[in-house]
Amino acid sequence: MKKSVFNGLHYFESGNGEPLVLLHAQGTDSTSFESVIPKLAKHYHVYAVDCFGHGKSLHNPELYTLKACADAVSDFIREVVKEKCTILGHSSGGLIAAQVAAETNLCKRLILEDPPFFSCEGDRRFSTFNYVDLSTVCHRFLQSGETDFPLYYFENQYAWNFFPEKSRQNIREKLTASAKKFRTKHPDKNLKVPFWPKSALAGFVGMNNYDPGFGEAFYTNSFNEGTSHAEILKKITCETIFLKAKSDESDGILMCALSEDDLAEVVALTKCSVIRFDCGHGIHIEKKREFLKVLLR
Repeated sequence: MKKSVFNGLHYFESGNGEPLVLLHAQGTDSTSFESVIPKLAKHYHVYAVDCFGHGKSLHNPELYTLKACADAVSDFIREVVKEKCTILGHSSGGLIAAQVAAETNLCKRLILEDPPFFSCEGDRRFSTFNYVDLSTVCHRFLQSGETDFPLYYFENQYAWNFFPEKSRQNIREKLTASAKKFRTKHPDKNLKVPFWPKSALAGFVGMNNYDPGFGEAFYTNSFNEGTSHAEILKKITCETIFLKAKSDESDGILMCALSEDDLAEVVALTKCSVIRFDCGHGIHIEKKREFLKVLLR
């Protein structure tokens, strides 16, 4: 794959055919799509972009807003891709992709992979998994004086609450010790911890090059400053497909990206088609074969 940089955005380029721009989720980077790019590149000219604050792209907290990220991606499409394209955005990348589709005529087809419409906006964010997990951990990390964010996140993630209370602390200490050992030996590699689920470790892909300041923007809601998710969705006119992961809510916390009511609102505003997947948030990782069928048909 060819690696390049445009106006502070680092990206990978592979294949020929109709252009396809991939925008990753928060906390990871374009390498999140590595396992599906070879197949996609046989049919598309793939551009996998590192969003601001991620990977090798510019790390500047002043740019960690939905509008700034979308403006940068729009300029990228105009100057690098140079034609209308399919845009696929995963999670926060889906919000960015939707903003591009809403504000420009650059998007031929929009594919939204489980983005958190409405749920990460305003006070709604307080009762979401992203807020109690990544956003809050980022906020505390920035105040802590610690320097190893992947390790800090592993040790302080919300997922420890899913373990039985009697054994939780013991398991946490043992697995954190394994994580520290790995980080000491392999500081430049994606974190791997024995017995930790592979689907959960996928969230650590690219985290070495993640700026926690991006998570802080979700913690304070400054990421959505000057935008409205409803207004964005109303403006989308291109063909839109929504890839929905399992819905899950427990103890008053929305454990998935968006609720069924949120999805119904998205459909009402965009007339998008919905394809459901029986898996967690990382559809292209957990359901690779089914994901590729959607993209390649």
